[in-house]
Amino acid sequence: MISKRDFYINGRWTAPLAGQDYTVIDPSTEEPCAVISLGGQADTDAAVAAARSAFPAWAATAPATRRALVAGILAQYHARVEEMAQAISTEMGAPIDMARSDQAPCLSWHLENFLTAFDQIDWIRPLGPHAPDDRIALEPIGVVGLITPWNWPMNQVTLKVIPALLAGCTVVLKPSEEAPLSSLLFAEFVHDAGFPAGVFNLVNGDGAGVGSQLSTHPDVEMISFTGSTRAGRAISRAAAETLKRVTLELGGKGANLVFADADANAVKRGVRHCFANSGQSCNAPTRMLVERSYYDTAVEIAREVAEGTGVGPASLPGRHIGPVVNARQWAQIQGHIEKGISEGARLVAGGLGRPEGLNKGYFVRPTVFADVVPGMTIEREEIFGPVLSIIPFDTEEEAVRIANDTPYGLTNYVQSADGPRRNRLARALRAGMVEMNGKSRGRGSPFGGVKSSGRAREGGVWGIEEFLEVKAISGWASDAN
Repeated sequence: MISKRDFYINGRWTAPLAGQDYTVIDPSTEEPCAVISLGGQADTDAAVAAARSAFPAWAATAPATRRALVAGILAQYHARVEEMAQAISTEMGAPIDMARSDQAPCLSWHLENFLTAFDQIDWIRPLGPHAPDDRIALEPIGVVGLITPWNWPMNQVTLKVIPALLAGCTVVLKPSEEAPLSSLLFAEFVHDAGFPAGVFNLVNGDGAGVGSQLSTHPDVEMISFTGSTRAGRAISRAAAETLKRVTLELGGKGANLVFADADANAVKRGVRHCFANSGQSCNAPTRMLVERSYYDTAVEIAREVAEGTGVGPASLPGRHIGPVVNARQWAQIQGHIEKGISEGARLVAGGLGRPEGLNKGYFVRPTVFADVVPGMTIEREEIFGPVLSIIPFDTEEEAVRIANDTPYGLTNYVQSADGPRRNRLARALRAGMVEMNGKSRGRGSPFGGVKSSGRAREGGVWGIEEFLEVKAISGWASDAN
């Protein structure tokens, strides 16, 4: 079993001051795979003190210096990419082929995009021709606490740590205790890239411990959190006393609007997207709204896709989906499936219990419900598992009304050959992102939502700007060096 009890504080691996052991469970086997430490207040204080001490010098470094050091993390990743894929697969159950092709490469994808965005930032810029002696300066906010989830561990670590470092902030990272191994490996990348001591720090812990300690710490200027909406509300309340900036990436209940003129693969694509990562993605299209004339066909396609979706251990190669992360998550998903059945939705595929032949591990049957009525529990609540709800609609206006009738607003999807319709819907849907006809958003596009999905923007220039303060300066001597 892997033993990773130390934290990374002030440029070195440090034994906990107030830690307690925590066992990490392999969700494919339900067996322990690693032991880490959960930090206490003394560990959080030490990490924040290191970050605070390092901040003045780091904030004053030339942008080119920060850029070169961050690029060094990318070099470390390329040298050890297989280790990263194996760590993610073990800790949170991503099938190894997916860990190699999708999960681990989030680091290189986002880091490269941030370097491109970084080169576009003008750190001291004129206000405008009307005020020739005014300048707008962009400056790092200070020490930031970064709290990341288990479902896409490197995606979220990279989306937070890299822009914070590029902005000139010093950081304390608290990764999810459910999936800490990839973040501990990331800390090795940072160390080997040669960052100054105290610029990056990592303390493992849970939300009630290190998470709350960072949220209330008087020397932390900002909290960036990705996770549940419930936890986001708690962090906002905790951070309010010290007037921290809080950026939140929270839950979702994405609607996928499928019109009768959609391309032949639209439904298949939507079902697979819903089931990807075992349904553990906040931007998953878990509500499929289908134009009534195409509804019966769509339900049949969804059934076929679900029944053809393999489920198996993360260690096996192949295109199957793996387990969900832990016993609590498995039980919650089973409760939602049971609720869907009891509230009268039509079970088309999957259902309660583990898939056939899998008697151990947190495996869920890929599940499709049809005839779902707006207001049902499975239509309202984020399930975070491979469960799809299909709902018919008659008009474009009805589809928009159903799609927007949710507390969430992260990603919505549109499938139609009608260009003007797509453009209308893209503007009418209340979400931070809208993806249409299976086309992914481009490099540098911001990721984020509205309403109960949080209001942060991660990625590209927007992701770096989250960690910057704007300073207005008058009387600037434009002829001075």
